[in-house]
Amino acid sequence: MPASATFRIRRGDAQGGRFVDYTTEVAEGMVVLDAVHRIQAEKAPDLAVRWNCKAGKCGSCSAEVNGVPKLMCMSRLSDLPLEKPIVLEPMKAFPLLKDLVTDVSWNFAVKKKVKPFKPRPPDAPDGTWRMAQSDVDRVQEFRKCIECFLCQDVCHVLRDHRLYEGFIGPRFLVHVAALEMHPLDVEDRLPSLRDAHGIGYCNITKCCTKVCPEGITITDNAIIPLKER
Repeated sequence: MPASATFRIRRGDAQGGRFVDYTTEVAEGMVVLDAVHRIQAEKAPDLAVRWNCKAGKCGSCSAEVNGVPKLMCMSRLSDLPLEKPIVLEPMKAFPLLKDLVTDVSWNFAVKKKVKPFKPRPPDAPDGTWRMAQSDVDRVQEFRKCIECFLCQDVCHVLRDHRLYEGFIGPRFLVHVAALEMHPLDVEDRLPSLRDAHGIGYCNITKCCTKVCPEGITITDNAIIPLKER
């Protein structure tokens, strides 16, 4: 690994901005977020970046690294071509606040529109339920979501067509799938999926599955079964 690398970071806000190059020291084992922190400490203390756990579990440091939506804390410099500038940009599907920070509050408003879990009555005299282990296992994959919103960012329906009013995006189709496939849930969400949630807009490009840092098979295991329903 070279002793230094250049990072081309988009600086500015929604009113305008530009790319600024920063060259900083790098070392074996560093991730993109490490380099950003070093740039903050040594060259640009006003650089805005959102982060929290630095362990790939909070979903806070989502950005675009060389045009690909990624978690900066999980993007190793050893996997990037350091002979040329590494381009860092904010997610493009959401309003820009400053530098690498976007306003993702739309996602939390969307989640409130999904009908919550509605359990069927207990099927045992002692007030408990009986479930097959296979049914329980099926929904566990969806629980791994850390709400980094990378899948939302890469989805062309939101990123390119801006259909925020009629489409909830892959992250929340996964949320609906976790509820719909739960062995105890009896709520009917199919009319909402067709209309308010806009599942018909998804054309199965699988770009959301490709960027998921948790390896959730979003398209095949969540969206396609919902479409079949």
